[in-house]
Amino acid sequence: MEPREPEIVPPRPGDGRPDEAPNQEFIHQPAKLMRIAAMVKELLGEVRQSTMDEAGRKRLMQIHERAIAALRETLSDELQTELEALSLPLDGTASQSEIRIAQAQLVGWLEGLFQGIQAALFSQHMAARAQLEEMRRRGLPAGFDPGQDDGGRRPGNYL
Repeated sequence: MEPREPEIVPPRPGDGRPDEAPNQEFIHQPAKLMRIAAMVKELLGEVRQSTMDEAGRKRLMQIHERAIAALRETLSDELQTELEALSLPLDGTASQSEIRIAQAQLVGWLEGLFQGIQAALFSQHMAARAQLEEMRRRGLPAGFDPGQDDGGRRPGNYL
């Protein structure tokens, strides 16, 4: 079974969560997802460049857990399940290398999610382009075909 690409759905006024159609993946709050991903990626870079003491490791574990909880709010049930399966909880004695691995795993998952979103958007763009070409091929009236010459006349005050 091939994985489906996520569909970005803007939040509705009110609860911010659109109705989900069966067998589709959704990103409910794309801007929030991007902010969390940027933070996690930056944290990973900082962790790689420094040696952490016990307090630093505890703080990073808290941030990691809070980031995953915040991510859950932005994802569909299916993507939440996938994230839960991949991200193992860190215990109170996690070493610096365990924390680095957990952060790197989360960054990798997020980058894969973004690549999936980009692929879905590209696919939608190509489908729309093919549909427009088909409409042009069938010969729509001049008012509906943006590529057809209208004799030099242009709508609007500036052209």
